[in-house]
Amino acid sequence: MRVLGIDPGSRLTGWGVVEDRGRDPVYLGSGTVVLDGKNDLAARLARLGAECGELLTAWRPAAVVLEQAFVARNVQSALRLGEARGAVLAAIGATGIALHEYAPAAVKLAAVGDGRADKGAIIRGIVRRLGLAEQLATDAADALALALCHLQHAPLLAAIAATDGRSGMPQRGPRSAPARSGASRSVSARSGSI
Repeated sequence: MRVLGIDPGSRLTGWGVVEDRGRDPVYLGSGTVVLDGKNDLAARLARLGAECGELLTAWRPAAVVLEQAFVARNVQSALRLGEARGAVLAAIGATGIALHEYAPAAVKLAAVGDGRADKGAIIRGIVRRLGLAEQLATDAADALALALCHLQHAPLLAAIAATDGRSGMPQRGPRSAPARSGASRSVSARSGSI
């Protein structure tokens, strides 16, 4: 399975491609889309969408992975990130490629074994895990961490989907106990960006 991770930003967007070929993931490529801050936001977002479309066409991944949206402390930054995510999501949506999203802590845990890892630890962990000779840009390392996270979770997601092809959830038998009133069935881990 080939997976493209994308770490969107309104000025820098990291991307990374890995493939599962058995025991260890294989690094195929990574980079950063640099958007000119002198251009207006609409032009930057249009270029970001076009660049993502080209990445999707060139790499033909089976899945694309983004970080789950989170609420930042700085409202303006959160809005800009949301706009960049929108451009990326539109490019993905135009292709029909499967989209997966993971919480930042889950990405860090899957990629480097520590859900609270800092940027430097992520870069070092990704370089070591993929056997890379060169140092990575922060945004590219984050994108590769997203892709590696999905490779780790994909077998479980496939097993769940196989239990009930219609909903992706295991079917309840006639003797299943009803859910308790007021009990929440979904748990979400939220923390800062990777």
